[in-house]
Amino acid sequence: MSLADEKLETTDASPGLSSHSRDDLEKRLVRKLDQRMSIIVLLYTMNNVDRANITSARLAGFEEDLHLQGSQYATLLSITYVGFIIMQVPANMFLHWLERPAILIPWSMVIWGIISILTGLTQNYTQVLLARLLLGFAEAPFFPGIMFLISGWYKRDELAVRVALINFGSVLSTAFGSLFASGVLTGMQGILGQAGWRRDTWLFYLEGGITTIVAINAMFILPSFPHNTKWLTPEERSLAISRLADDGYGRMDGPGTRTSIQGLRDALCDWKVWWFTIFLTIERIALSYGVYFPTLVASMGYDMTVTLMLVIPPSVLATIGAFVFSRYSDRTQKRAMFIIASNALAAVGFIMSFCTMNTAARYISLFLMNQNAGGQMVFWAWIKNTFAREPAKRAVAIAVISGLSSVGSIAGPFLWPLNWGPTYRHSYAICIATLGVATAMIGVMHLHLKWVNAQIERNEQDVKDINELPDPVGFRYLV
Repeated sequence: MSLADEKLETTDASPGLSSHSRDDLEKRLVRKLDQRMSIIVLLYTMNNVDRANITSARLAGFEEDLHLQGSQYATLLSITYVGFIIMQVPANMFLHWLERPAILIPWSMVIWGIISILTGLTQNYTQVLLARLLLGFAEAPFFPGIMFLISGWYKRDELAVRVALINFGSVLSTAFGSLFASGVLTGMQGILGQAGWRRDTWLFYLEGGITTIVAINAMFILPSFPHNTKWLTPEERSLAISRLADDGYGRMDGPGTRTSIQGLRDALCDWKVWWFTIFLTIERIALSYGVYFPTLVASMGYDMTVTLMLVIPPSVLATIGAFVFSRYSDRTQKRAMFIIASNALAAVGFIMSFCTMNTAARYISLFLMNQNAGGQMVFWAWIKNTFAREPAKRAVAIAVISGLSSVGSIAGPFLWPLNWGPTYRHSYAICIATLGVATAMIGVMHLHLKWVNAQIERNEQDVKDINELPDPVGFRYLV
């Protein structure tokens, strides 16, 4: 029997349960799954910390230590995303074929943890540029792999909250990274001879080492997919597959019937993939302030330790806001309106910083800018909902949108040159304009999917009228 046949056979195994028993089993299954998936919060934290530690090191004299000039620092921030663009689609296609995210994701973490450690040994611009380039290649499988993994377990009305909970690591990493960096950069000077200009190397040594240890433990905790996760009972495995099928996953062709190459073709031929990719590219330009967040806080005139402490509260509030946005998005089964609302809050923050250098106002503006985190989490839940029906296409769609939109992350760091500071009015003006364009694109997609849903309903009603069938329950796009 083929693997696809096994999956289809298993899908039909759970209907023998009574409705009450099925509900109880489903609650236990989701609770068990949530406990396992919770480690991704820590994985996300380390992912963002290892990529962003260079921004904290900058406050400790990183640029001066390596004699960086002109746009070289911005290039170091951008070069990481080259690996994302090149590797994310092949990595997710490989993951769909391998069907073992519990192996691929932790091993990619081990590799980038080692690269992060080696970054601390760099002595000049060329060496650190190579390290940052390799870091991007190593990190490329992580984000689309995690998104694909989550979409293989949770139903549509569960996704946004889970994406938010799991993505808390990416938001909290700003706070954790700043707190950790503050302790390292002020407390590790002189240890083992790493004094003065080399104190920032401890940041790379310790954070890279922690990432490697966390990754090794994750291999024993992360699930793969419902049909091949060993710690599920047969009853749980059957329910895990059937509940996704009932929710619209795999309705078109059945689960797993398309190959990775077919999924690539399907994704590349769907204009919605390219629309979302262009949207996220523009959005990432608008959100490029994130890689300069400590620098923007420092523009208020505080020293390194106070600056790193002031980074924490906006990140904590962003975490709370992201959970609220995601919870209500799942509850209302709406996506676009929450993305638009979060963009509006970020736009207000940009406008405040553009208009004034008042310390209190600029600090409040940072809280508002960070509220975009909620919209980003809802956006990724929307992506998984929109391409829910075929795993191969979904794997490629997630990777294409995440990978190619990294062009925005490459361009973004160059919008914040030192000679535009400390006001950065030109930078904020660009962010306001790009955020407006991105928000308009979300509105267009919202209207299109509403129209498609109306067409589906009309077609189903016609079938019902002809055949005198009860109301059909078909796939609907979340809007």
